[in-house]
Amino acid sequence: MLDAYIIDQIRRRDEERRRIHERPALELPLEPEPPMDWERDEVQEDEPARVIVIDL
Repeated sequence: MLDAYIIDQIRRRDEERRRIHERPALELPLEPEPPMDWERDEVQEDEPARVIVIDL
């Protein structure tokens, strides 16, 4: 037989899970992410890095 403390903890966890699942939720109408443009990424890797030097 389980201790009263353990039984109480199990009951509290079950109630918390139930509260979370019963909580109303709003789904936002998010637009899908644009597909990755693999060609553009490859071109950017081939370009030399640009460096800006500011002399004070």
